[in-house]
Amino acid sequence: MISASFDSLTVEELTSELHGIGYIANRGLATSLLISMKLGRPILLEGEVGVGKTELAKSIAALLGRTLIRLQCYEGIDTNQALYEWDYARQMLAIRAMSGNEVSDKSVDDLFGSKFLIERPLLQAIKAGDQCVLLIDEVDRADDEFEAFLLELLSDFQITIPEIGTVKAVSRPIVILTSNRTRELHDALKRRCLYNWIGFPAPEQELEIIKSRVPGVSEKLATKVVGTVNKLREMDLEKSPGVAETIDWVQSLGAIGANTLTEINAAETLGAVIKGRDDLDYVSGNLAEIVADASN
Repeated sequence: MISASFDSLTVEELTSELHGIGYIANRGLATSLLISMKLGRPILLEGEVGVGKTELAKSIAALLGRTLIRLQCYEGIDTNQALYEWDYARQMLAIRAMSGNEVSDKSVDDLFGSKFLIERPLLQAIKAGDQCVLLIDEVDRADDEFEAFLLELLSDFQITIPEIGTVKAVSRPIVILTSNRTRELHDALKRRCLYNWIGFPAPEQELEIIKSRVPGVSEKLATKVVGTVNKLREMDLEKSPGVAETIDWVQSLGAIGANTLTEINAAETLGAVIKGRDDLDYVSGNLAEIVADASN
């Protein structure tokens, strides 16, 4: 496990440590991550779905022995769902318990104390500081207003709760944002982050990932699946399969006892790697050629 101080940590050491827990990072990604850790700057990871953006946050949390706090973004997410909410049900019960008793200013203030506060991921991360890794996942799915709110948080790492006061991080967590580029993020957010694009890995690297993630997989099966997936990525599909789908396909083939990829077992397990009806029909009609080409 890496020590709390990153001052003496090198790119080679970080790459090796990640490799040891099953995450295969190229030098460019490992370098960006190390700079982020040393400078306390958020890092924005963009790339196709399933190339390992979210998995990197999980891996670095495991490597450092920190808690992973994940904020899953979605259309319509607001600050209450990301920061905090008041537990109105408990507040109402407390108000009923006061009935018939003398109500003081203190008892009213207590209704908006910390015991009635429901902490959401961003407030949890502010309080946890360098004991956590904050993952803001798929930030491109949130709207412009929420993205603007993140600008202030990422700059100051503090929030003001009107009833309680300002809560400021004593130390900064490692912050990883991910985007699948369903929309373009604003420059202001990008300027506050280091940036790294994660593309589909080279076949040799993907093969290494498969061996790391699926211990005991046969070389023949892994090589054939990786070759076939790369052929699929060259096709005009609505959604090209990511590394996650490659792993799923290898595991699915292993579950039915296959030790290589054939046209028959590929057709039987195609739903592990292709996730859309139109793509499924298109690939199914060309499967014999795809599997054959992957052998060459």
